[in-house]
Amino acid sequence: MLNINNATKTFNPNSVNEVQALRGINLEVDKGDFITIIGSNGAGKSTFLNSIAGTFILSSGTISINGKDVTTWPEHKRARNLGRVFQDPLLGTCTSLTIEQNMAIALKRGKKRGLGLGVRAKDKLLFKEQLSTLGLGLENRLTDQVGLLSGGQRQALTMIMATMTSPDVLLLDEHTAALDPKTGQKILDITDTVVHRDELTTLMVTHNMNQAINMGNRLIMLHQGQIILDISGNEKKGLKVEDLLERFYTFRGENVASDRMLFS
Repeated sequence: MLNINNATKTFNPNSVNEVQALRGINLEVDKGDFITIIGSNGAGKSTFLNSIAGTFILSSGTISINGKDVTTWPEHKRARNLGRVFQDPLLGTCTSLTIEQNMAIALKRGKKRGLGLGVRAKDKLLFKEQLSTLGLGLENRLTDQVGLLSGGQRQALTMIMATMTSPDVLLLDEHTAALDPKTGQKILDITDTVVHRDELTTLMVTHNMNQAINMGNRLIMLHQGQIILDISGNEKKGLKVEDLLERFYTFRGENVASDRMLFS
């Protein structure tokens, strides 16, 4: 359903600032896969998600979704196939608009939009139904401006907005990293519920190795723009943090370090 073939991305090519962020990545993602993505700082995790989203065009290689080659599609065109939640809760919503207005925009993702911000009555019922699954009481605050919400509430709203049109692929880029631990866990619980309920194909970048192990059915590790580990099924279920560290250091030809901050 999502196929990435020999994807490379070089920033500032042929200059002293040249950076090879992605180095020949190949990945086949089946429908319904929930893949967690880990790697040290600078491994290419966010660059990888940005390449799928169309934030930039690959230097070489191809990306296809449901058999359609989207390699040269700009970000706005890919939006009809993708849902996305960013690390910063402020990026997924418009502060000056109300909750229902934000959701109305999300409902029209990939479709032609008019100039009005009016919300239809039948859509309000849908929004209430969607928001009630969060358990945060937002279904009773449809006319509140999003700027009045906490970071956790905005991220929960963004999750609903990103998934309400059942995207082909959901991209989660460290979407709990900016939240306190309690709120972050709430967002993870919501993520797990929504992804499994709607059987969404999902790629989730995280620095937290416990999250990477405990969530999803598949885990990949990036290092210097390459996939160095791809593990799924029963093998993934039996993983421990120490196992991931050992594999990482073995790949680098080093001894296992006890410092877990490498991925934080």
